[in-house]
Amino acid sequence: MKKEEEKAYLRVYRQLKQAIVSGVYKEEERLPGKRVLSDQEGVSLITIEHALRILQEEGYVESRQRSGSFVIYRADDFYGTQDEEPLPSWHEVPFRKEVFPQSAYNQTLRRVLADDPGFLLRKPEGQGLIELRQELVRYLARSRGMHVTMDQIVIGSGAEYLYALIVQLLGRDRIYAIEDPSYEKIAKIYEANGVTIERLPMGRDGIVSEALKNAKASVLHITPYDSYPSGVTALAGKRQEYVRWAMERGGYLVEDDYESEFTISSKPVDTLFSMEPEHSVIYINTFNRTISPSLRVGYMILPHDMVDEFQKKAGFYACTVSTLSQLVIARLLSSGAFERHINRVRRERRKNQKVPESSEATFPAAAGSETGRRGH
Repeated sequence: MKKEEEKAYLRVYRQLKQAIVSGVYKEEERLPGKRVLSDQEGVSLITIEHALRILQEEGYVESRQRSGSFVIYRADDFYGTQDEEPLPSWHEVPFRKEVFPQSAYNQTLRRVLADDPGFLLRKPEGQGLIELRQELVRYLARSRGMHVTMDQIVIGSGAEYLYALIVQLLGRDRIYAIEDPSYEKIAKIYEANGVTIERLPMGRDGIVSEALKNAKASVLHITPYDSYPSGVTALAGKRQEYVRWAMERGGYLVEDDYESEFTISSKPVDTLFSMEPEHSVIYINTFNRTISPSLRVGYMILPHDMVDEFQKKAGFYACTVSTLSQLVIARLLSSGAFERHINRVRRERRKNQKVPESSEATFPAAAGSETGRRGH
């Protein structure tokens, strides 16, 4: 796909998405036909089809045979109007292992050792090395639509350590809700830190709305993409429901985003953090799936409003990740090696699931690049 056409389909996608979210097109309303949209936007039918495919993947519209595309996003009733039931049964989704190229990692390690021989004498800042946090700022902006500053980023030795920091930050007097089913260690770690857990049943597109509405919790830990072990991905309306839930009760969302970089969707998955970056969403991701679980490196993104509070309550902790590991990951991000691996895995997954090549999209390459289950 040509670069100008790629920009065109994203522009059409964003315009239609905004029209749906703002209520210009309401639930169950039919969107204009493809040819009408093509004429209105001055783009090809292929571009319109690509934009509609993304909206369908993300749960804004659905395609109905011989009828067109209809809005399924609920803008007004964030707790649902239809009857929702928990998943009648679920099976553990098979763990998929995509190995980061050993040669690329070894080459990067050698370069770090050669270029910065004095790294062993360096003590990383409490929230992590500046080099790694700078590269994460750039990576998140270009690949995830998350615009953050270095002081919002906290580097830690995997998600388990970061969960404990969240309890330190938000307190033990709150009730923490988790998905049911969910990765078993999430509950164990919260309970080990003296927290009361509330389990909310999963439906086919996320936590059942009635259970969410009646929850006593003020903290909600969710994996909106490919939740383990159910494999459920929250669609657009459910993601908005989560954000509204937190805002209405002055609560917080812990967005556990361990898998979404490997999406086969036509564009990178929108994060809850990008929907509400100021107050209520704490974002967690790790390099355990994307590089190697043996690294034990994760990162947390704090909303703007929580940066000062974190410094008061947990800013005194020393960084738990070695300087060498942080420098290697920073170099993988800056060289483009990390995103080349992500794009390679996405292409392979698309091929295995027979997704049309015309809908393929990749993460943009890092500036200066040489070429343009559930480990915690």
